[in-house]
Amino acid sequence: MYFEYPYTVSVRDTDPFGHCRPSALLAMFQEAATEAALDLHVSREEMLEQHNAFWMLARMWYRLDRPLHWNESFTVRTWHRGGKGASMYRDFDLFEGETRVGEAVSTWVLADADTHKPLRLSRLPEFQGTSGEGLCKDKLLTKVRLPEGMTLAEERLLHYSDADINRHVNNCKYADFACDALHLETLGEGKFVSSLQVGFLAECRPGETLELYTGQADGVCYVHGTDAGGKSRFDAALTLEPWAESRS
Repeated sequence: MYFEYPYTVSVRDTDPFGHCRPSALLAMFQEAATEAALDLHVSREEMLEQHNAFWMLARMWYRLDRPLHWNESFTVRTWHRGGKGASMYRDFDLFEGETRVGEAVSTWVLADADTHKPLRLSRLPEFQGTSGEGLCKDKLLTKVRLPEGMTLAEERLLHYSDADINRHVNNCKYADFACDALHLETLGEGKFVSSLQVGFLAECRPGETLELYTGQADGVCYVHGTDAGGKSRFDAALTLEPWAESRS
């Protein structure tokens, strides 16, 4: 079973090079996941009402064959891999017409609203018989392995505009933090972010300060975010590839 979600890149999604920003791509995949959850009757509101639990996004990864551009329309196809343990994988394919131009994988945890302890998804009937079956991907998302010798790139104060209805920093914002710390306005000239993985380690709230460390290894750019006390808040790994623009 899969769910399809239409998406058009708007001008607010684009970066200085006319590419869809990584944060906008994360938002697209999360919106598709939200709509798919509504279709399966496992939305945030339904989980709170029926199981006193809520969804937490733990990790997100995507890969693109090419950059996405302003005003291009795509279809996101998404499905889950079944609920067996304490976490659930949700996969995505991104199509332009009949051509697949990208894919994504995410891991989610269903946590008790009072204790924040994970619930075993195998006990929930909503996930039985509704997986993507043969569509399911093999890719597993492990913790980002940071290189040695990362250096402090900047300290970032978090504001009102970083937060969402949950009163903490929106998941998609971490992609912006990573791209800003790497100064993609210069590093990204003639390139695009072909892959990104973000690990969400702890919530951040307006008024807090993130210390952003950067490094590179084997062609991959890394960003590690900590609070002022050194507690890890997120990790990110980005791959940039050359792209010769042919669009007018």
